[in-house]
Amino acid sequence: MPKLGTKFIALALVAGSAVYLGSCANQTTSQPPTTAQTAVNNPNRELREVRFTLSWLLQAVDAPLAMAIEKGYFAEEGIAVRFDRGYGSADSINKIASGVYDIGEGDMYSMMEFNQKNPNDKLVAVAIKYNRSPFAIVALDNAGISSPQQLEGKRLAAPAGDAARRLWPVFAQATGVNPDSVTWNNVEPRLREALLVQGEFDAISCFNISSLPPLNKLGYGPDRLNTFLYADHGLDLYGNALIVRESFAQQNPELVRAFVSAYLRGLQDTIRNPDEGLAAVMNLSEDGLMDQTQERERLQIALDSLYVSPEVEQNGVGGVDQARLQKTLEQVAEGFGLAQVPTAEEVFNDSFLPPQEQRAIVRIHAWQI
Repeated sequence: MPKLGTKFIALALVAGSAVYLGSCANQTTSQPPTTAQTAVNNPNRELREVRFTLSWLLQAVDAPLAMAIEKGYFAEEGIAVRFDRGYGSADSINKIASGVYDIGEGDMYSMMEFNQKNPNDKLVAVAIKYNRSPFAIVALDNAGISSPQQLEGKRLAAPAGDAARRLWPVFAQATGVNPDSVTWNNVEPRLREALLVQGEFDAISCFNISSLPPLNKLGYGPDRLNTFLYADHGLDLYGNALIVRESFAQQNPELVRAFVSAYLRGLQDTIRNPDEGLAAVMNLSEDGLMDQTQERERLQIALDSLYVSPEVEQNGVGGVDQARLQKTLEQVAEGFGLAQVPTAEEVFNDSFLPPQEQRAIVRIHAWQI
């Protein structure tokens, strides 16, 4: 188990009640979960450990997890969460598949590609975190790029495995750009925004939640950027999802169902009260070095463009529209050059979701940066 950045969380819901975790670490992932009796009814129950990986560093967009931990939703479900930072979707997917983690966050389109290459170790998405994808192309306002069509012939930059970069041919096709007309440059993630500001490139591909806050800190706020979200230009992709091994879900259906339920309650609470969500993340931060202003902006971006959509307002959090998902699977399969297009049901299993009426959202107030 990786040591760096590991957190082990077990929250009892009754003040003064002890929660005993001694035997949790010795339980295997194939064991059935503990009884459905809640921690409120039995505060001394042993919690079942679930090993979870984030997709990247702990950030404000992880408020759903932080809220579910802080408010005791996981403990209510009999779960103690051990989580680690991630190193990108590809890394998280590989580690979930190998059993390092039981559940994790990642891109289910990359998961689709993994499944085709590893048919004996298939993964499945069980809940959606971001209803819309954060994939974007970003240019400074002085770069002369006010529409995707003006990317033709430009210098673009991103890490070699960047998911938005890999889907560039599909985005280009959807927006009428010759995909081969641009020049791609490899950059380290930590240098991407600084090199854009220095004029080394004309635009970058990125997650909007990853690149917009540091660009703002460098003096380029939203009004000084032209941001082209893939979701607004013909690629109505879903964002990150909760992913598990198919075998783990089959062996532990109630545990997966309980985890999803607690996590989605945290997501609902984040949408309802983002101030509480941000505070929960800051409380969970191990080193205390998180920039609260930057994280507030990051969470605002997620609230505005990722968490909530007309689909979520109508159907609640966590689920998918089967027709929409199937269309995007076809688009991504083409972009990735996959031999087959899986069905939406093969990629996303909705049987672990709470009933729809329990997944509705309420917005008390909307932030304004």
